Amino acid sequence: MKNRLLELLQENCRYSDEEIAAMLGTTADDVKAQIKSLEDAGVIRGYNALINWEKVPGAEARALIELRVAPKRDKGFDEVAERIMAFEEVEGVYLMAGDYDLAVFVKGKSIQDIAMFVARRLSPLDSVLSADTHFILTKYKSNMTDMQNLGTDTDERECMV
Repeated sequence: MKNRLLELLQENCRYSDEEIAAMLGTTADDVKAQIKSLEDAGVIRGYNALINWEKVPGAEARALIELRVAPKRDKGFDEVAERIMAFEEVEGVYLMAGDYDLAVFVKGKSIQDIAMFVARRLSPLDSVLSADTHFILTKYKSNMTDMQNLGTDTDERECMV
């Protein structure tokens, strides 16, 4: 039941305890207690609004940067990941398996700003061996939500776990 509860919260964290209880066949008090337990255990780390930035006037540019890095002795990829995470332009850093080591999602005021960030701040890091930048042009799906078909006539705000 915990996995289904988490799936429902991820689908829409604005569901009331009563709505979730009806979907799970339990009581609102039980749902509230389970959510509190999951929050206390660090399973639920927070709630965020899902925003379609493409519809916001003056929205920022975003990119995925694939990095090949040299891991540090005794620290692996953690040290370089922490340095990269500290940049305000960085929205996410992921350790990957495959052709590159880190996937870095960044935002900037423009494509040029992101290019300058890569050239002046990211690539010069001593552990960075190569950086391939992919600019995000259109977001079709994000956090399990079809970004192209969000309703416009109803309140479609959704919270993500």
